[in-house]
Amino acid sequence: MKAVITVVGCDKIGIIASITAVLAKTQVNILDISQTIMQNIFTMVMLVDLSKLNCDFAHLGELLQEVGKELGVDIRLQREEIFTSMHRI
Repeated sequence: MKAVITVVGCDKIGIIASITAVLAKTQVNILDISQTIMQNIFTMVMLVDLSKLNCDFAHLGELLQEVGKELGVDIRLQREEIFTSMHRI
């Protein structure tokens, strides 16, 4: 199973480190990552593999939202098939 994680917010030190620490603790593998900073706005999209996830999907979402609150960024976790369906033209 795969998922898409999106992150948007003001740039600051430690965003990627904090998010990837959660993913490492929950055994989530990053398959692809794209990030950029546009006039101090940090944006990142990650495609992740959840096949070894050691908690349930909802709990992973909660953990990421907690990190997002601490960092002041918006973090969203969506299953790949839902993300793809929502963004299909």
